[in-house]
Amino acid sequence: MVVERKFIEDLIIKNNISKYLQKKLTRAGFSRVDIQKTPIITRITTYVTNPGKVIGRGGETIDALTEGMKRKFNIDNPQISVAEVKNQKLEPRLVAKYIANSLERGVNARRLLHSTIKEIMDNGALGAEIIATGKLAAKGAKAKQIKVRLGYLPKAGHVVKLIDSAKVASYPKYGAIGIKVSIVQPGTKFPQRELKKIALPKSIEAIEVRAPPQN
Repeated sequence: MVVERKFIEDLIIKNNISKYLQKKLTRAGFSRVDIQKTPIITRITTYVTNPGKVIGRGGETIDALTEGMKRKFNIDNPQISVAEVKNQKLEPRLVAKYIANSLERGVNARRLLHSTIKEIMDNGALGAEIIATGKLAAKGAKAKQIKVRLGYLPKAGHVVKLIDSAKVASYPKYGAIGIKVSIVQPGTKFPQRELKKIALPKSIEAIEVRAPPQN
């Protein structure tokens, strides 16, 4: 019971730190955070598209961020490092934000989700799922859900920890839309299962996303 409580507490802290960094590092293209606790320090690795905006001139931005986290989360000795995102197409939060921004510009939801999951799989993912829920049509239409899924994504058991996921909200003119993106990264090993890159369905292989006409 003590171990379970500690595990839950750690997840809550990580979630709160992630939300804090999302707000602070939006302009740096924040994607995710990894936290490792040791008896001496707490290592916090932030993954962003623009590391320079996190570090700042002479390290002043990252120093201020470190001090802010000390106060807000009562962390004795946080050590923040910055890592550049290697492939934005395999980062769930960045993919979800791209979808959110595209929906706000009026891109067709179904076509967008299919073209996006194609890009994810083309970049080597072993599995991916995108779910969009909310007002996906014009004003007055009922809320609905669109789900696209390719490859292998376990839904239960400890192996779900091997899946990277993120949720983002989009706010087009006709109502809010919740977006969830889940990705199984290239090279992920699942017990007693060997995964290979799958062939995309022809309906998805041929699709292209079209931007709405400019006014």
